[in-house]
Parts: sequence; structure tokens; C-alpha cells
Amino acid sequence: MADESIVGSLVSLWRYPVKSMMGEELNATEVTQNGLWGDRAYALVDAETGKIISAKLPRKWGILFDCRAALNLPSQVKITLPDGASIMGNAADINRVLSRTFGREVKLETVAPETPSIEMYTPDIEGLPDGNAETNALIRPSTFFDAATVHLLTTATLNQLQSLTPTSRFETRRFRPNLVIGAANDATGFVENEWVGKTLAIGNEVRLKITEPCPRCVMTTMPQGELPRDIEILHTAVKHNGGHIGIYANVLQGGTIRRGDAVAIAV
Repeated sequence: MADESIVGSLVSLWRYPVKSMMGEELNATEVTQNGLWGDRAYALVDAETGKIISAKLPRKWGILFDCRAALNLPSQVKITLPDGASIMGNAADINRVLSRTFGREVKLETVAPETPSIEMYTPDIEGLPDGNAETNALIRPSTFFDAATVHLLTTATLNQLQSLTPTSRFETRRFRPNLVIGAANDATGFVENEWVGKTLAIGNEVRLKITEPCPRCVMTTMPQGELPRDIEILHTAVKHNGGHIGIYANVLQGGTIRRGDAVAIAV
């Protein structure tokens, strides 16, 4: 990276094989044109409405955060349910088991419709449109991604948010990034905002085009594990950073990335 400006290093990598379920931390992964290999490869679909199920509508699908998904085999997902039981995605009774868990008929899918949509709820926070309303939203065509295929977040942003609202817990898992970057040179503030429009080099192979700041939603406020529900998480983002936490990127060049890899702005 002799001709590139180092901005940090990868401190953690995350994959979420089933949309809106808890995911898994990785030491290394392949990056393809569709993002981290296996990320959002599956989703649940409401059999009645045909909509993709998302925790963005907590009153109906909040239980997704009590489920965890991991790629147990190269092409198969293992889902751990709220009661601790687990089931493989290719089990003959997978849809029956999931439907019983969610209290309505759902299906595990690997192929997204051309124009996929989700239901979502927006909390009543000044500065957010559609406050205290449930709406429908289109997501990235023919995929289970909301927008771009890679989401990045820096430790500088997490530290900045924590300093602004010290009574809340701004932990990585609330924001479901793919890549967490430890900011170089003790950088502070929302440093990744300055990367929008630039090309990011990770390790020796991967190149990402930073497309936009990542707008946040109700999912950041939801309880998970011992983390409590906390509306101040989203309120802080809206008040101090336009409702954004982290950045979105598309893949220009794939390859292998590993924890500890240098991250640089390509020049």
C-alpha cells in the first residue's frame, strides 16, 4: 500500500447469513461482488404477504433478534432458535419449525424476488420522516440487502457516540456492520463520513467504493441479549450525525480479507 493512505485496520468481521437474525464473527472471509461470502444469503418470507421478514417491524418480527444464524457447511445454514434448539436450513421440517417459533407461517428462502419489500416501523423522533408509523419499503433488487452489500463502521464513531450519550451502550452488535475498522492515529469523531465517494483498499486484494452514509432505524434501539431497549441510541445518531452511523460500500474488487488487515484510502 505504498501509494495509499492508511486510515486504520480491520478489528472485526461479521456475517449475517439470515437477514435480521444475529450473525457470526469471522477471522477471515472471501469478499465477492455480493459482499462478504454468505452474508444475507437467506431470509424468512411471510407466507401470507410475500414480504421479506425484517426486525425493522419489532412488534411482529422482534423475535428475529433471539435467533442466530451461522454457516455450518459451505452451502448450508444452521439456525439457533430462542429456546436454544438448532436446526439446519435443509431440514425437511424447517418451515414448520420456524412457523411455530414465529407464530405465523413463514418460509426460509435463498432467492429474493426482483422487487423485494419489507415492513418497517419508525420511532417518533424529531428529524426522522414517518415518525411513529409503520410503512412498506423496497430494498435492493433481487437481494436480501436493504441497500449496499457492505456496511462499515469505525471505532472512532462508536467512541464518539458513547461520549455524547454516556448512559447508553454503543456496542458493535447494535449496528450490525460487516467490517469494524480501528481508526488510525487515534482519530476521533465520525471519521468515515469523509470517506464517502472514495475507494477503500483492504489488505492486498479487496477494493470497496464508499457510496453513502448508513441511515439508521429502530433496529439499533432493540434489546438483544443483555443489551436493553434504548431509544437514545437512535436519538443520539439523529441529533449529532443526521441519523447516520457507519457507511455503505459496493465491491469493486473481491478477494480475501483478514482480521488485522490494513485499511487505506486508494489514491
